Amino acid sequence: MYRMRTWSVRHARGLKKIYAFLEAIFVKADPLLRLIGHERLDRPLVFVESLTKGFLLDSRNCGQCIVGFTGLSCPMNCPKSMRNGPCGGVRLNGKCEVKPEMDCVWVQAWEGNKRLQEKEFPIQFVQPTVDHRRIGKSAWLHEVRLRREEIEAGAAE
Repeated sequence: MYRMRTWSVRHARGLKKIYAFLEAIFVKADPLLRLIGHERLDRPLVFVESLTKGFLLDSRNCGQCIVGFTGLSCPMNCPKSMRNGPCGGVRLNGKCEVKPEMDCVWVQAWEGNKRLQEKEFPIQFVQPTVDHRRIGKSAWLHEVRLRREEIEAGAAE
């Protein structure tokens, strides 16, 4: 898994385009998803997410994925579960202080963000803390709900 995580960071730009494409499909399919029922779809989508994101990103299925902000490096792989940057114990060689054989997740995130070639580094946006009630739930359905709320809020203005 560690090799795939490293590979995904090196290919962050292409993978983020695929991720954005899939997200757009899910957002457009939201009326159908609501008709079927998000609760009914949650378990099958978690299974698919576990297979795909688990394999490619070594995802921990926190239910509120932020890999689009972290250069496709899942911050939940940090032994200290740091969600908004490194702990301060990053070794000079970029390795983790807790697991010295592992590259720091946040060093990888910075490298992945550089590969995204975006105007602003998304890594610089502060992320909310992990909502432990969402662990094991579908991050994709959660993202669809957030996008729908943004669209509805924009239409109400």
